[in-house]
Amino acid sequence: MNFQRGREKEPLEINLVPMIDVMLVILIFLMITTTYSKYTELQINLPTADVQKQPERPNEVLVLINARGEYVINRTPITFSNVEQFSAALKAAAADAKEPIVVISADAKASHESVVRVMWAAQAAGLARITFTTESAPK
Repeated sequence: MNFQRGREKEPLEINLVPMIDVMLVILIFLMITTTYSKYTELQINLPTADVQKQPERPNEVLVLINARGEYVINRTPITFSNVEQFSAALKAAAADAKEPIVVISADAKASHESVVRVMWAAQAAGLARITFTTESAPK
C-alpha cells in the first residue's frame, strides 16, 4: 500500500552544514596541536653586493678577533683581564678620531662571547658606532 500516492517527492539535496561544522572542528584541532618551529624567524637571506673595497677612513678603530679569542686593536695585540681595561684601550685608540667607528672583524669560529665583549667595551668607552666586516663568498 502506498499512502503517498498524490504527494510529490521532495528533491534530494546534500546538506553541507554538518560537513562544514566537521571541517571547522578538524581545522581548529590541527591549529591547536601543530607545533611550529621556533627557528623559522631566523631564516634570513642577507643581501649581497659586489663592490670595490672601501678606502680606509681615519676615524676607524679596527678590532680583530681570532678563533682562540685573541684581540688586536689597530694592528696592536692587546691582552686584558677585564672589560674596563679593554674599554680604556679602545678609548685610547679612538682618542684622535672625530666620531670614531669600531669595526669588528671576527673569525668565523670566534666565540660569541668575544664579540659581545668588544661591543660591551665599546659601549663603556662611549663609542656608539659599531660595524662588522664580512668576506664575500667565492664565486
